[in-house]
Order: sequence, then C-alpha cells, then structure tokens
Amino acid sequence: MALRFRQLQAFHAIYETGTVTGAAQVLGISQPGTSNLIALLERETRFKLFERVRGRLIPTPEAGVLYQEVDTVVRGLDHVAQAITDLQNKQGGQLQVASQHALSFGFMPRLIAQFAKDRPDMSISFQSQYSPKVQEWVVAGLFEVGVCETPLLYDALDVHPFSLEMEVAMRADNPLARHPVLTPELLAGEPFIAMGPDHMSHRRTREAFHSAGVPWSVRVHSHLFKNILSFVKEGMGVALLDPLLLKYDEVGGFVTRPFEPRISMDMMVITSKDRPLSTLGRSFLDLLLEEIAKQETRD
Repeated sequence: MALRFRQLQAFHAIYETGTVTGAAQVLGISQPGTSNLIALLERETRFKLFERVRGRLIPTPEAGVLYQEVDTVVRGLDHVAQAITDLQNKQGGQLQVASQHALSFGFMPRLIAQFAKDRPDMSISFQSQYSPKVQEWVVAGLFEVGVCETPLLYDALDVHPFSLEMEVAMRADNPLARHPVLTPELLAGEPFIAMGPDHMSHRRTREAFHSAGVPWSVRVHSHLFKNILSFVKEGMGVALLDPLLLKYDEVGGFVTRPFEPRISMDMMVITSKDRPLSTLGRSFLDLLLEEIAKQETRD
C-alpha cells in the first residue's frame, strides 16, 4: 500500500473541518486537489472514508479508527515544521504543553500567559485532549509537559501526582444552596449531570450514594466537565465538578458547595523519562507544580 503523507493530511483536515473547502484552506491547496487526495486514499485503503450529509462530510466508522492513528502523525509533523520555523526566525524557544480538557479552559491559559509575560520571544504550543492522548503525546515527544487524569498508562513517564477535591455546582436559585455542605442524603432525588460510568468521578459518586443507602439520580451523561457545567447553568441538575474549572469560569450563573464524603479527582503532571526537559520546560514545570500545590492546600 503506497500511502502518501499529503493524502493523510487531507484526510485529517477534512475530518476536523467537515468540508473540502475548510480542508483546502488548512492545506493551502485547491478544493479539487483536496478531493483528489481523498479519492486516492480511498482507492488505496479500499473503503469509503466520508458520507456527504446536508453539505458536510460525515466520517464513516472506518475513518474514525484511521483518524486515531493519523492524528498523532500529522500533529507530529506540524510540530517539526514549527520547530524549523522557530530556528529560522531565531526565536527564544518553544513551550510545549498539553492538558486534559477541564484545565484547558481557564487555569492553563492563564498560567501560560503569566509565564509568557516576561518571555516575548517564546513561542507556545498548547493542546487539550483526553488524558490517554495527553500521555501518548508526551511519550512520543510531541509535548514536554502534560497534565492529565490517572491512571498512568506508560512506564516511560515521570509523574507528579496531585488530587483536587470536587465541589457540587448548582444554579443559585436551587433551594439546596442554603446548605453550607451537601451530602448524599440532602441530594436524594436531585437530578445529576455526570461523566460516563467509566470515569472516576462517576464511580466515586455512585459509591458515596450507595454507602449512604441513597439512590443517585443521573439525568444527563456527558464527556466533558465544561459541557456538564453548561447543563448546570441551564437548570438541568447539579454536578460534582473539578474546582479549577469552576474557579476559572468567568461567566458565572452557578454556586458551589462542598460535598461530604469528600470525592477527589486523582491527577498528575507528566514529563518524559527518556528526554531531558528544555530550560523553558523545566521553568514552566516548576511554576505549574507551585500553583497546583496552592490549589491542593487551600481551605
């Protein structure tokens, strides 16, 4: 099979933009050229990659599997191209950080901005993804520093573990807001918005309600804490959420209360065992660990 990288780039761009037009803009080539690359790739793979539905290209199940493999390769080459550009422009280095989604909406951008304030020549590569992918990226050398949830999937990583105590988020007009601390007994029958059954927050919350002999009523499942918070703001129910997501949400529309028994998110900052950190990476790691320590010890 004679796959060409440009074909994989075209596939990756269409998968992410949903249109040939958008992909052509990303790649800097014509729309017919982009379509031709996909046609050649389908010919090589011998299966269909996209179905056209109301003007958008919808990936087939086979395309979804292929994307998981292609994504790391394409992003890796993008990093190589960026590194060459940085060297050509004699920039002051590149900070390479990846984070799981919850911390990427406020906490990490603010911390990176603080770090970059006195480093005007520094370029920044920041991506958010699910925790297994963050670990994969750091192992592969695409990012120097990662923040993700446990469990650890690779022995090739150095780990700085930490825990964050989750808080109950609800709309301010919820009668439960009058309580200084919430328990399973107080939340009996209250609709919850929760992560999927495999997530640690779901398992631990279910166990807390089971131990208290109280039914736990989950109304909505979602895959991102940010989405869950949006449902809370819409009055769909309450949720146990990461305190850093809640702290750095500037829109508001909700209040938080502690939950007993305490439920924590087990997380970690990761770096590669096989590659020494750059000077920038080491400095940012120190700042990140210092800031996380403040969050862990706050009252």
